[in-house]
Amino acid sequence: MRLQGKTAIITGGAGGIGGAITRVFVRQGANVLFVDVDEERGAALERELGDATRFLNIDISESGAAETIRDAAVDAFGSVDILVNNAHASRQALLVDHTAEMFELSFNTGFYPTVHLMQACYEQLKASSGSVINFASGSGLEGMPTQTSYAAAKEAIRGMSRVAANEWAPDGIRVNIICPFAATEGVLAWQKAFPERAAESVAKVPLQRIGDPEIDIAPVVVFLASEDSKYMTGQTVMADGGIIKLR
Repeated sequence: MRLQGKTAIITGGAGGIGGAITRVFVRQGANVLFVDVDEERGAALERELGDATRFLNIDISESGAAETIRDAAVDAFGSVDILVNNAHASRQALLVDHTAEMFELSFNTGFYPTVHLMQACYEQLKASSGSVINFASGSGLEGMPTQTSYAAAKEAIRGMSRVAANEWAPDGIRVNIICPFAATEGVLAWQKAFPERAAESVAKVPLQRIGDPEIDIAPVVVFLASEDSKYMTGQTVMADGGIIKLR
């Protein structure tokens, strides 16, 4: 098992891609403190996966949430070796219709919690020569219509992550980014709301399908969290079926 004996924090870890990562991490031997605002789903997943998990029902946008999350992981399992910043909420609208509240939602649930958790967990990650996996999106790389605030926050995460990769490399901490395209609840809702744009996006996938969170995305996160990627940091990894090919 590639994550045997490691402790991971996963935000948004009860459903969608986050839930898939939680399940696959446990299969790979990790202990997981997973965070979500969905109390019912989180409690059910904790019951399903057993003693290797602890569920924390907390809003990551709240002041002090990062320290609470870190302390819960340390109290439960003794360390923080892996930090997966997956949670992010946003609303879609054309640029001319975007409001300050839309930007605040995206940055307060995505960018700022990512920064705050990295800061809060720094000493633990340094002690364990740990790994950080942050989530960005092809929406930012391609400038997808209706995704202004989401794309802005995701690109801010990518920029910050590259800085952290350079600053933290001497401490043995690796920081990488994944950009997934998977059939999550959010993507399915987006397909329903914007069917023509969604069909165009799927048509661009060389592998001709939307990824499965558990089969296609979570194993890539395991790779980035494990020793198999020990010579990688500051990289953006596209798990999108080949839509975007970075150079």
